[in-house]
Amino acid sequence: MNIGIVCYPTYGGSGVVATELGKSLADNGHQVHFISYKQPFRLVHFNDNITFHEVSFTNYPLFEFPPYETALASKLVDTVKFSNLDIIHVHYAIPHASAAFLAKSILKTQGINIPVITTLHGTDITLVGKDVTYAPVVTFSINASDGVTAVSDSLRQQTYDSFEITKEIQAIPNFIDLDAFKKVDKSHFKKAIAPNGEFILTHTSNFRKVKRVTDVIDVFSKVLKEVPAKLLLIGDGPDRKKAEQMCRDLGTCDDVRFLGKQDAVKELLAVSDLFLLPSENESFGLAALEAMACEVPVISSNAGGIPEINIHNQTGYLSEVGDTEDMAKNTISLLENSEKLDEFKQNAFIQAKKFDIESIRPMYENFYESIIEKTKNAVI
Repeated sequence: MNIGIVCYPTYGGSGVVATELGKSLADNGHQVHFISYKQPFRLVHFNDNITFHEVSFTNYPLFEFPPYETALASKLVDTVKFSNLDIIHVHYAIPHASAAFLAKSILKTQGINIPVITTLHGTDITLVGKDVTYAPVVTFSINASDGVTAVSDSLRQQTYDSFEITKEIQAIPNFIDLDAFKKVDKSHFKKAIAPNGEFILTHTSNFRKVKRVTDVIDVFSKVLKEVPAKLLLIGDGPDRKKAEQMCRDLGTCDDVRFLGKQDAVKELLAVSDLFLLPSENESFGLAALEAMACEVPVISSNAGGIPEINIHNQTGYLSEVGDTEDMAKNTISLLENSEKLDEFKQNAFIQAKKFDIESIRPMYENFYESIIEKTKNAVI
C-alpha cells in the first residue's frame, strides 16, 4: 500500500506512535509518506520506503498566525495526486482530521476518492477537543472520516460519551517495539546513579498538570522515609518548576534528578526498579508500557486506559487518582519484597509482549484494506 501519515513531529505520544507505526509499515514493504511541518523526531534513519513531505507556509502581514490547516490540506492534495496515495491516516483529531476532510473534498472534484482514517490519541478528545471552540469541528471531522480508531477501549468510550458520534470507532491499542525497549545489562550505569545500591524509581512525562508530577514527588518523599531510593524524572514542561520547589521544601533534592528530555529513555528504564505514573487521565499509558517492556513494574493511578495495561497486583498496583498514601504504601511493600518484585518484573514483560508492534501492525494493515475496499468503488 501507498500510505500517507499525518502527525505532529514533536515529543508527544501521538507523534511517537504515528512515526513508529509508519516505520514498521515501511519495514513490512509499504510505501509510507509522512506529512508534517517538520520531520518527526523519531524519523532519524534512512529507509527507502519512507518519504517526508514538509508542509510549508508563507507568512503574510494579514495573518497573525499562519493558517496551518489550509497549508496542510493543500499539501495533502498535492501528495495524494503526485505520490498516488491509497489512503490517508491522520493522527490526532485537531487539526489533522478537518484538514484531511478538506483535502478529500477538493480531490473529489478532481475525480479522486481517497479514504481517510483518523486515530484518536487522548487530549484531542478528553481535553482540547471538548473545548467549545473546537468541539463542532472535531465532531464533524470524526463522523466524516472513512474509518476511526482509538488507542484504547477507554478512549473509545470517552469519545462516544463526549461527542455525538455516528461513526463506528475501532479500538486498536498502542504498541511497543520490543527490539528497541528491552531489559539490558546497565549495571555500571546503575552504579553511577545509585552508588550505594539504592532503588531507582522513574517517571516520564511532559510535566503537564494532568500528569500530576507533584504526586510523584510526594510519593517518593514518603518512600524515601522507609527505603533508600533515587528518583529519575525524564521530560520537561509547565509543572517542572513546581516539582523542583516541592523537592526543596521536602528536602529530597539530593535524591531526585531532573533529566529533562531524553532520547535514551530505554537506557534509563533499564536501570529502574519501579515506574511511577499517577496521572489524572491517560488515554493509553505508553510510558508505562515502555517501562514494562524493560521489566519495570508500574505504580499508577486507576485512570483512563492505564488499567488496560497495568494489571493490579500482577504487573504493579493501581490506586485512585491523588491517593499518594496508597501509592507510597504499594511502592514500599514491593521494594521490601524482593521475591514479589522479581515476579512483578516478569509479569510486566509478559504483559508488554501482548502489545508488540508485530502483533498490532497487522490490525492497522487489515483496517486499511477494509476501508480502501469500501471506498474504491464508491460513487464520487
